[in-house]
Amino acid sequence: MIRTTPFHARLSELNTQGLYTHWQGYLSALRYTHSPKHEYFAVRNSVGVFDTSPLFKYRIEGPDAERFLAGVLVRDIRTCRPGQAQYTLWCDDRGYVMEDGVVFRHSATEFLLTVARPALGWFCDLAGRLRVSLEDVSDDFGMLAVQGPRSRTVLSALMPEADSLAFFDHAPAQVASAPVTLSRTGYTGDLGFEITVESGHALDVLDAVLEAGQGHGIRPFGEEALMSLRIEAGLPLVDVEWHNSRLAFTDDQRVTPQELGMGWMLRGVEDGDRPFVGRDAIVRELTGTSRWATVGVVVDWAHWDRLHRDAGLLPSKDESPLPYESMLYDAPEGGSQVGFVTSFVYSPVLQRHIGLARLRPGLAAPGSPVHLEIAISHHTTRVAAGTAKLPLFNPARRTARP
Repeated sequence: MIRTTPFHARLSELNTQGLYTHWQGYLSALRYTHSPKHEYFAVRNSVGVFDTSPLFKYRIEGPDAERFLAGVLVRDIRTCRPGQAQYTLWCDDRGYVMEDGVVFRHSATEFLLTVARPALGWFCDLAGRLRVSLEDVSDDFGMLAVQGPRSRTVLSALMPEADSLAFFDHAPAQVASAPVTLSRTGYTGDLGFEITVESGHALDVLDAVLEAGQGHGIRPFGEEALMSLRIEAGLPLVDVEWHNSRLAFTDDQRVTPQELGMGWMLRGVEDGDRPFVGRDAIVRELTGTSRWATVGVVVDWAHWDRLHRDAGLLPSKDESPLPYESMLYDAPEGGSQVGFVTSFVYSPVLQRHIGLARLRPGLAAPGSPVHLEIAISHHTTRVAAGTAKLPLFNPARRTARP
């Protein structure tokens, strides 16, 4: 049975295309108008809203809740104070990534974990005799992402907390007489917030946000625009940048946190006072055994244009990500394959073709030349490109103090 989110009744009225995909059994809009580029620019230039309600939401609480999460998550939850959130991963015993999610700490003993794929059974199996309870509260709440440079202005008209919230902090607030949790989080790489609200109050909150956004260019955006936004921001996506290690067939389909570009999560992992799942394998890898490094790739626009014009074509500048991997080589002809691009798109704000790539570690330094395999007029060729540090788009407003 296909389900709808708590915001669907109102957002469906704004969807002129009727185009949806399925996200964990829920209808999720691909786009609301004829062009996802309009929705993309709403986020980059003004403010957009995205329905993140299909995320699974797990309440984790009890005297041993912190101890439990410290033993299963890659990032050290002990460094997260009440009122803060952490983006994190969890791994199998061999140190391969299973899933990612955001954990919100509400108190010393209460947490909320959001994740894109079902994971409750795995967490419950690890709880053992710890004094911790895990509850699926996914149906109880809707989540609305409000993203873009004007998101704070819009939300501060409803909640004064928006004016003072730091990056990845959260606070209780109230909208349209409904209690909500406001967090400065999101998946667009821009200034943005997310509102968590009880399902019964979801439409009242959405109506209030849309009304506050009048005059600020507010509009809903769908998954097609989101994919371009998250690639610019260097944000990985499960089943694209990596596969859950328990569902993969071979190690070629698996990836470690370091290989995924999440090495920054591993600070202090060598200390040994937190034996989380996969830690020993991750520590061994830090000696230099990583197979890959995750980097950004930026295509030489002049070479791209010339290849297309020489074939009698207008240079393609499509903001729809390619649905397949593209190979990377160390030479314009011949040579060796040295990696692959997992996500590739034309960035309207950067005016370049960009991608997220996995390269051999020795070739991953920013500015390293690579050659991307593309198809033009039914023939494969290679276009010049260079590696770049992620994220490729990183405005100061995203993490700036209020």
